[in-house]
Amino acid sequence: MSNTQSLQVIAAAVALAMASGSALAAKVPAGTKLAAKQELVRNTGSEPETLDPAVAESVPANTITADLFEGLTAADNNGKIVPGVAESWKQTDATTWVFHLRKNAKWSDGHPVTADEFVYGWQRFLDPKTASPYSETYGIFILNGKEIATGKKKPAELGVKALDKYTLEVKTPYPVLFLPALVANTQFAPAPKATIDKYGKDWVKPGKMISNGAYMLKDWQVNSKVVVAKNANYWDAKSVVLNQTTYLPIEDSNADVKLYESGQNDWVLNLPPGSFDKYKAQYPKEIRNGELAALRYYSFNNKDALLKDVRVRKALSMAIDRDILAKKVTADGQNPAYSVMVHGVSGADPSTYDWAKWPMAKRVDEAKKLLAQAGVKPGTKIKFTYNTNDYHKKMAIFAASEWKSKLGLNTELESLEFKVLLKKRHDGDYQIARNGWNADYNDATTFLALVECGNTQNDNQNCNPKAQELIKQGNQATDAGKRKQLFTQAVKMIMDDYPMLPLLQYTAPRLIKSYVGGVGQNPLDRYRSKDLYIIQH
Repeated sequence: MSNTQSLQVIAAAVALAMASGSALAAKVPAGTKLAAKQELVRNTGSEPETLDPAVAESVPANTITADLFEGLTAADNNGKIVPGVAESWKQTDATTWVFHLRKNAKWSDGHPVTADEFVYGWQRFLDPKTASPYSETYGIFILNGKEIATGKKKPAELGVKALDKYTLEVKTPYPVLFLPALVANTQFAPAPKATIDKYGKDWVKPGKMISNGAYMLKDWQVNSKVVVAKNANYWDAKSVVLNQTTYLPIEDSNADVKLYESGQNDWVLNLPPGSFDKYKAQYPKEIRNGELAALRYYSFNNKDALLKDVRVRKALSMAIDRDILAKKVTADGQNPAYSVMVHGVSGADPSTYDWAKWPMAKRVDEAKKLLAQAGVKPGTKIKFTYNTNDYHKKMAIFAASEWKSKLGLNTELESLEFKVLLKKRHDGDYQIARNGWNADYNDATTFLALVECGNTQNDNQNCNPKAQELIKQGNQATDAGKRKQLFTQAVKMIMDDYPMLPLLQYTAPRLIKSYVGGVGQNPLDRYRSKDLYIIQH
């Protein structure tokens, strides 16, 4: 979704979508000569933890599942919400939506996609037995969803119903005006029950998986590559230009660039920190960058013996010079962040701290006083955990040097595989951990999930009951202005507790070959193969 949409604009988009009924894929400009070989190779940065859309949590996994599966709606390469399996929809009252499915939508094995398969897919997603990390995060927006995700109600009680083979009714617990954007996430895709029943967890393997997206799973070699190939049975197959995309799980950004320069990779995920200007000069036609609706931050374990004291968390946050981090360490156009909310997101304004404008000497002096009051002595050891990646390592070393030189604290750095880090964060088995969040849709609620009481995406394990009440009131509000005011107030209240250490608002500094067409500017940083094509070169 574009980063300027408000609730009213979303509602207008809904009306437009109702009238449109179709969503063209790759938009190839007139006169463009296409390459004979329509294949793309791109890096996703790490091995996907799963290709089951209901369970997918990481950006790499969700990037690939967006090719394999399609929900009621989809987000195109500019972030615009477009029809997916649903050709039209309407909000019939404040808490009821009706989606009309296209009759030519099929699975890769040729059988039709039906409303019942959406009901099953959503019930399976929210069933505690599935153990989806997103179940509570998204479940709160569907009637009885949270209660099902937490085991208090049965999946059959979910507020979603097949009115007939091609009509789906969705009930929400309160007005959810951004529902068409929410259900573009593939956690809300339909699921092939017969295949899942037959193969169990192995249903996502090549040769077993059937999918309803523009692509099918051709190959998956763990820690090597995932290959998806065009799905001939996809409803819009005639508009799909790319025949194949190969996803690489390369964590080392220098290795990523080397593959790019040797012609073995068309799409660098992220340039190494500090290298943007160099590559901009070297490859002026291939450099890409743009601000994303995404946040780089460090999670504090709010239940840790040392970090449960807010004075310690505040001191650690105050000591990090985000301007130097942005301009000298990463040096790729990112802006300092002091809030869980980033700029350009609908529904709430970012908060900031008064001390953000103080001279650093004054900040350090105050931080030292806070640590002294908390009984923390110089030489105290803290442990910082991050996933193996040059970018994260460089940032971690900078943070450790800030805490050492300014506060006298000794940081032990621990580097782990991404999948291991994910589990440690969710289990609360860490002290300070590298974290990041890309918006799943353009609304404040996607970022509020990171700091809400009991939310499964809240790795900080913080809770502010007063702010939680404001969030509840905001969710019930039908007036967009009132809703924004309540959410903004809640954000400030939560950030004054210092549950996390916000650092930078992401940009996407990367190299993409000039012959890759269809790459838009998407603040959600999601690019479907369906919208891409290879130009003759």
